[in-house]
Amino acid sequence: MSENKFRIGQSKKNGGTGNSIFSGLERRIKLETYFEEGFPVKYLPKFLFVLMLSLIYIGNTHYSEKTIRKINQTQTEVEDLRADYTTLKADLMFASKQSEVARRVKSIGLKESIKPPYKVVIEKGEY
Repeated sequence: MSENKFRIGQSKKNGGTGNSIFSGLERRIKLETYFEEGFPVKYLPKFLFVLMLSLIYIGNTHYSEKTIRKINQTQTEVEDLRADYTTLKADLMFASKQSEVARRVKSIGLKESIKPPYKVVIEKGEY
């Protein structure tokens, strides 16, 4: 059997400290160098402006989504009301037919006139 041996130099392909992605980022971005002399106040107005724009963008997105939901809800209500209107209109047209009116008023004792209507003529000076 062979013995376990420590490698003195790790290869760069197998996760050594040389060329990994995170070690490269760590070398390039060192936060200590940005804040060595205190907080960089000269970037504060630009940062606040970008922050304000992002808040306006988020608020506008929420507002537009809420408006779209209201529009969809209103469209559904309009479709339901249109269907109700069409149904009621058809029922009213059926109920106002002469045969339906005659059938309904028969129970009251009214019957359809057999004689045609006549025109009442009034002279100009009579009234």
